[in-house]
Amino acid sequence: MYSKEELSTVIEEYVHALPFPEEPDSLYAPIAYSLERGGKRLRPLLAMMACNIFSDDVERALPCAAAVEVFHNFTLLHDDIMDNAAVRRGKPAVHRKWGANSAILSGDAMMIYSYRLLERVDPVLLPELFPIFNDTSLKVCEGQQYDMDFESLERVPMDDYLLMISLKTAVLLAGATVMGAICGGASREDCERLHTFAMELGMAFQIRDDILDSYGTQASLGKKIGGDIIEGKKTFLTTDAMEVADEDTRRRLAGLMHNREMIPDEKVTRVLAIYDALGVRERAEAAVTRYTDRATAALAGLSVPAARREPMERLALELTSRWS
Repeated sequence: MYSKEELSTVIEEYVHALPFPEEPDSLYAPIAYSLERGGKRLRPLLAMMACNIFSDDVERALPCAAAVEVFHNFTLLHDDIMDNAAVRRGKPAVHRKWGANSAILSGDAMMIYSYRLLERVDPVLLPELFPIFNDTSLKVCEGQQYDMDFESLERVPMDDYLLMISLKTAVLLAGATVMGAICGGASREDCERLHTFAMELGMAFQIRDDILDSYGTQASLGKKIGGDIIEGKKTFLTTDAMEVADEDTRRRLAGLMHNREMIPDEKVTRVLAIYDALGVRERAEAAVTRYTDRATAALAGLSVPAARREPMERLALELTSRWS
């Protein structure tokens, strides 16, 4: 079997060798910029590792892995415009460097290019992989729409928030994992187990992200802490706080989250004080543990020797306990 580091190297080499045209430069330069080193490459890594659980011929999964990575980065170009995010992975966001119009068009081109990459898979597997990719891609868009819809609401039920992150984050992890497993020759039953694993992992991963945005450090994350609070975005922390707070605290929190005039650092400090008083962080950590346990339980059900699934389990634990 391949190590995580070996698979990461294979992915990087493949992605950086993708033959994007040179002209027009204003269309393709943003694409190359967005795919430069700096991201976790989590989705292609899951695809490659899932393939490797069942086969040592991991190159069979490379086109799927790259297609998912290009699609994911396309969504980031557009998300950053919608969120008015200035920084991505410690660098200026594409729309800040080239303008919104270029970011939109380059993102569109990336989406189309992801389908070109799918054309490289084994033709025998394409009828099975293509619907998974399409269904996954559409659900990601649904998740982003819910995320935007929630911005104007004072309070979002926890179940609605969890549905949103399952669509916006977890389904793409699950789609990548299942596509990789199919490339490796996994049975339908094992694909279902891996789908469950990756969905639960995706939930834990996103809630960990929510925690890091409020309680991480700028040095480790490469971005300013408290961005979700400053932008008034709904996160697990905000949603939980609104559910457990009394009416007065709920009004104060809502007022802070919707206040665009307050000095950002003061806003973050005051919101975090409410989170701390309500024990929000502790419940978020408990949720991460709960989803992680479900993920590893699903992984343990695979019909392969423990040694074949161990690298994937180790990755899951790294991702859900990370502080960067």
